[in-house]
Amino acid sequence: MRRVIFNQKGGVGKSTITCNLAAISAMEGKRTLVIDLDIQGNATQYLLGQKVKDSDKTIAHFFKGCLSLSLFGGPAAGIQDLIHESPFPNLFVLPSHPELEPLQGRLESRYKIFKLKEELDKLEDFDEIYIDTPPVLNFYSQSALIAANKCLIPFDCDTFAREALYTLMQTLSEVRADHNANLEIEGIIVNQFQAQARLPRQLVEELIAEGLPMLNSKISPSVKVRESHTESQPLVHYAPNHKLTNEFRELHIEIHS
Repeated sequence: MRRVIFNQKGGVGKSTITCNLAAISAMEGKRTLVIDLDIQGNATQYLLGQKVKDSDKTIAHFFKGCLSLSLFGGPAAGIQDLIHESPFPNLFVLPSHPELEPLQGRLESRYKIFKLKEELDKLEDFDEIYIDTPPVLNFYSQSALIAANKCLIPFDCDTFAREALYTLMQTLSEVRADHNANLEIEGIIVNQFQAQARLPRQLVEELIAEGLPMLNSKISPSVKVRESHTESQPLVHYAPNHKLTNEFRELHIEIHS
């Protein structure tokens, strides 16, 4: 199963949700891979404890190989040898790198948008793949949406996020129509949810009434998230009995039920 976590709005918790769901899958014994397509590399740092300096050991090397195929012939670089083992059992990372930025225009002009899907179709070693994306609809996020089976949408409760959500749903409809008819919108994850505040509850109720695919599980705000980032430990390892960790467990159960 390949899941992409995507929203065109920044700061909604994509990397945090990606890494914590992946860590739970890995803890359950599933061989799990996180692919970091965000140039910022937050998921990479969260799971590996540092960003990877050598671009020949990251997803950037794979995309450079796609361009080399056009220039010199021969097979493009595969991703199998670029995958890093994390400190956590069953959890692996295909890291991001800043070199993704200058590659983007060349990849677009040569229409390499399906290369990630083609490569992942050949990858048989993993039970679960989670793809973290940049907070914009660009070559890398489109590649992820084309390669994925399911899409999770993080959402934080404010008016601007609501307007961005409508745009995002239209974007996903276009991706499904043009490139990936099998992409399933698995649901919208309400992040930073304050259950005692009136506005978030009202906003969620209105979105449900509009027929948007809101998931029942919600993620509360907590300083534990920042602490786990600092320690480079997903919550299931850093604070296994914390309320927030249990919310991620409930979310994991819901999307796998």
